[in-house]
Amino acid sequence: MTVSRESSRLLSVAQRAALEVRDPLREAFRSTIAVDYKVDLHDVVTEHDKRSEEAITAFIMREVPDSVLLGEEGGSVGSGSIQWYVDPIDGTSNFARGLAFWCVSIAAVVEGEIAAGVVYDPISDNLFTADLDGAYLNGRRIVSQAVPHEQHATLITGYPMTRDFRLDGKRQSLDDIGLLIETFSTVRRPGSAALSIAHVAAGWVDAAAGFGVNPWDVTAAILILRQARGTYLPLTLGKVDEAAKDYACPGYVAIGEGGNYPTLTGIAKRISERRRTLSSGPRVSAAKA
Repeated sequence: MTVSRESSRLLSVAQRAALEVRDPLREAFRSTIAVDYKVDLHDVVTEHDKRSEEAITAFIMREVPDSVLLGEEGGSVGSGSIQWYVDPIDGTSNFARGLAFWCVSIAAVVEGEIAAGVVYDPISDNLFTADLDGAYLNGRRIVSQAVPHEQHATLITGYPMTRDFRLDGKRQSLDDIGLLIETFSTVRRPGSAALSIAHVAAGWVDAAAGFGVNPWDVTAAILILRQARGTYLPLTLGKVDEAAKDYACPGYVAIGEGGNYPTLTGIAKRISERRRTLSSGPRVSAAKA
C-alpha cells in the first residue's frame, strides 16, 4: 500500500470513529452533566469524556489492530506500528457548561509523522480533516487565509490561565496578554486548542496560540493547518527536548497563510525561553525525532 493510500485509509478510520460518538455527545450536550475534576478546579472531566474515549478506542482497535492509542482519559492502550492520539472532548469545560465550542480530536501517526487527522465539531456538524493529500472541511478542500498585519487580525488564545500565572508570574502574564490585546484587532478566549487551530485552517480566524497543550489536543489540528498552508510554530517551553516532534511540544502558535505577526511570535518565544530557563526538572525525550 502506498503512503498516500495508507494515509487515506487511516483518515477514513478516524472520521468514522469521530462520527461514532456524535449522537451520544449531542444528546448529552446541555443536559444535566455530572462534573468531576482532575488536577484542579480548572481541569474538568465528565462521564461522557470517558465513555466517548472508550467507544473511539474500541472502534479504532477493531479497524486497525496494529495500533497503540494514547487518550486523554484512558492513557496508553494496545501495541503496534500506528500511533493514535485521541481527545474525546477537547473543551470539556465548554461542553459541561453548555458553551458550543468543543470537539472530538483524533490523529494517526506513522513512523513519527502525522498521517491523518480529524477535528469534529458535533454541534455545528463541521468535520475538519486532513491526510497527506490535503485538508478538508466537510469534504471540501480548504486553504487558510489570514490578514497580513496583526493590527487587523483576530487571535484566539486561552492564555493566560492560572497555570500560566504560576509559571510566568501574574504581572508578566497580564502584561503579555495586554500587549496582545492592544496589538491585535480582536482577541478571544473560546477554549479548545484543536478547534481553535482548525478555525485558523479554515480561515475563520487569523491566529491561535496556547501554552499548555498535549499531543491529543493538537496532533490532528497540526496536519489540518499545515495541509491548509498555515504555519504551526511549536514551543518546547522547557518541558521537552528541542528535537521533540511538533505534536509533543506543549506550546504553539498557529497562523493562517499570509499572516505575519511579530508581536505574537515574539511574546510566544519569550514565554518559551523564560520557562526553559526556569525549568530545572528532567525533560521528556520519548517523542524525539
